[in-house]
Amino acid sequence: MSTPKTVSNAGDVSVADVSDRTKVTPLAAPAGTRTPPKQKARELAAALRRERPDYAYLKSVFRALRVELDVQIPRAPKRLPYVPSEDEIRRYYHTVWQARNAGDIVLIKTLLSTGVRVSELVKIRLSEVDFDRCQIRVTAGKGQKDRIVPFPGSFKEVLALHASHLERSGATYLFESAWKKRYSDRGVRKLLARYVAAAGLTQPISPHKLRHFLFTWLKKQGIDDALIQPYSGHASRQSLEIYSRLAIADAQHEYDQVIGRFPV
Repeated sequence: MSTPKTVSNAGDVSVADVSDRTKVTPLAAPAGTRTPPKQKARELAAALRRERPDYAYLKSVFRALRVELDVQIPRAPKRLPYVPSEDEIRRYYHTVWQARNAGDIVLIKTLLSTGVRVSELVKIRLSEVDFDRCQIRVTAGKGQKDRIVPFPGSFKEVLALHASHLERSGATYLFESAWKKRYSDRGVRKLLARYVAAAGLTQPISPHKLRHFLFTWLKKQGIDDALIQPYSGHASRQSLEIYSRLAIADAQHEYDQVIGRFPV
């Protein structure tokens, strides 16, 4: 058997050496095929284990990795919330009024005129309603913050009669059942939905929709955001400073000036 020949004029490189140098490196996986996530996680874990990572470290690593790979975070476009029209609100409230359920009328009127969240509404105590100033104190609202919300002077008598009836029965909250249990978020939502169906409206009206309607309507009346914010309970980093300097009496005056034109 003949021995392998060497390549001449190539520094006496053997055929075996040439074979080693010309081995084909495996190509990367075709586009669209990826290592299964669990397998890739195991590979990354093997590389990271010696770092003894905690959550904060892993979060920082993957944030840096995203930058290295130029991976963008997909963000869904923000959609404006649906706000009922004045005509829809009139139809809705007319249906509520026709039902002649005094408790339901007071509840929906309170939502409409104060813009409180449903989670705040069901926690309002009778002692937190100030009939002299036409204001309600919201205690530990969203973000565990307290605030004052107004209601129209024209609503004072109806609300006072409702509260007086509850006080005589030994109630604690502004909206309670006959069994001395405060209303639930779910119960309020179901109540509102029942009147939506009765009014024949195509769009649902939730407590938050009523809240949107009030603040949109106040904005249309020319009331400045800085005056709406103390009532809405919204927080804005850019406007916190100016909001903190505004007196609640200023906002009350602006509210009283326009609320008489409210559609219901």
